[in-house]
Amino acid sequence: MDTLFPPGARASRDAGTMEPVRLVRLVRAAQAGDRSAFGELAAHFEPTVFAVALRRLRNRSEAAEVTQDVLMRAMRKLGQLEEPERFAGWLKQVAVRMSINRAVRRPKEAVCAPETFGGETTGGETALDSLLRSEAADLIRGSLDRLKELDRRTLTAFYFEGRSLKEIGEEFACPVGTVKRRLHTARGRLKAELASVMSA
Repeated sequence: MDTLFPPGARASRDAGTMEPVRLVRLVRAAQAGDRSAFGELAAHFEPTVFAVALRRLRNRSEAAEVTQDVLMRAMRKLGQLEEPERFAGWLKQVAVRMSINRAVRRPKEAVCAPETFGGETTGGETALDSLLRSEAADLIRGSLDRLKELDRRTLTAFYFEGRSLKEIGEEFACPVGTVKRRLHTARGRLKAELASVMSA
């Protein structure tokens, strides 16, 4: 796959947050057709995009492919961004959406029996975790609708929106430890709901 990054761009990128004035200048230049300006933006924000994709896909190769797709999409759609200072948040949302789209296009995985949902699978994930990340998520969505709002929002944020525990904690104004407990509890309730559906 062609890359948007010029030779050496990855090694030379600044890992810190880009200064707002510099960000706006580069975005406006890129919107005006300056490819080198967009190349600088891409090289700087590539690690963030990759992290978002990896969190959602749990696969480094797929995350790398999605990262390039996201940056190419951003280059094509940049003209639609009316507030250059919002570039980072806008790019992250593009990454989340494209990661979710990639995840749901994966081949269907076999639906596990309810009693195996708590069992361990390769990589340390439970079978329920794997199911949540597959196209069989259609079954999950129906069960999610029957959960309490807090359980549903927690699971949706983590599995379907690809958000980190820290980000969820910030939204719910609670520490990461509380988010972990809520996620564990919500998974248990979802497992029970799925067991009920599959045994009906």
